[in-house]
Amino acid sequence: MSSAQIERCIQDSLEKYFKDLDGAAPHSLHAMLISTVEKPLLEVVLRHAEGNQSKAAAWLGINRNTLRRKLIDHGLFE
Repeated sequence: MSSAQIERCIQDSLEKYFKDLDGAAPHSLHAMLISTVEKPLLEVVLRHAEGNQSKAAAWLGINRNTLRRKLIDHGLFE
C-alpha cells in the first residue's frame, strides 16, 4: 500500500466520521486522530522490529526515549 493509498483511507474515514457526527461539532479532532493512528502504528512497527525498541525508533525517525514515552502513554509498555 502506498502512502497515497493510506492518505486516501484516512480521508475516507474522516469523511465518514463527519457524516456520523450529523452536524455536531467535533472536539479535539487533532488529538483524537493522532492518538488513534499512533497506537496501531507503534504496535505494528514494534512487532515488525521484533520488540527491538532501538530499531523501531529508527524506523519511526524518533529517538528511543521518545518511543518509550509513547509506548507508556498508549499502555503498550510498563
